[in-house]
Amino acid sequence: MQPIFANAFDFALQKATTEGKITIAMLVVVSLFSWTVIITKARQLYRAQKAGKKFFAAYRATRDPLELFRKSEEFAGAPAYEVYFAGGEELSYHLKNNPVQVKNRNRVVSTHVAGAETDMFARAVETKVSMASFESVKVTLERAVSAQALGLEKGMIVLSTAVAGGPFIGLLGTVWGVMETFSGIAKVQAASLTAMAPGVAGALIATVVGLFVAIPAMFAYNYMITSIRAITQELDNFTTEYATAVEHAYVDNRSVAEEVADALRQVGYGRNETGRETGSESPTTLTLATAGAYA
Repeated sequence: MQPIFANAFDFALQKATTEGKITIAMLVVVSLFSWTVIITKARQLYRAQKAGKKFFAAYRATRDPLELFRKSEEFAGAPAYEVYFAGGEELSYHLKNNPVQVKNRNRVVSTHVAGAETDMFARAVETKVSMASFESVKVTLERAVSAQALGLEKGMIVLSTAVAGGPFIGLLGTVWGVMETFSGIAKVQAASLTAMAPGVAGALIATVVGLFVAIPAMFAYNYMITSIRAITQELDNFTTEYATAVEHAYVDNRSVAEEVADALRQVGYGRNETGRETGSESPTTLTLATAGAYA
């Protein structure tokens, strides 16, 4: 038993003109590229969604935004992890090379307050970064999000081209084949259905192949572009969440009064066990000098 439409397809293909066969060959090449992108992109998006769920679950189970980075845990295929890792590298660089030491911070005692554990961790961190360093971290995060978005969209131009161009290429082959058919009939001056049918059938096969190329590409493109937009939006939301957590835990956001007090401690102002002042300058001089530095 022959497959459905096999007879019509074979007959039309045999009666197709040379130009029509060239058009069909072009459509086959476009179809090969299209299906390669469909299969590759489907696997990429599946891995991204699956690994992304694992990463988000692991990240939100921690209090320290750098915990997964320090443990060197990997979530291959998750775009959010790549963004997280890029931000972690930049933050670690500034913590190592441009640290701001913050000591003697008041700590939260009650753990019954919502978010108290996170606040206790943030107050316990003594090595932080400045706002200027934090801006560099945010730029790195934005650059990483853009790179991941471009990576997700890579190859989609092939599908959009197949959707838009496939039917037109097929139509070109059909019109050309019909033109050849009518030209042949005009030359022999024998206008009959028997003479026209083979040529028209051979011409229409190009449009059929063009639709076979465009229809799967259209469904795949619509599904994948929706998935990519969802992942990209998820990346934007995670970037905001991650930057907020980093700012809360690792950015020096002390008031001027606290910075002055810490500066006074660092220069050694105070009294030792004998009651003598340990600083070499008077409190007024230190306060004015330190306050002038933040004016």
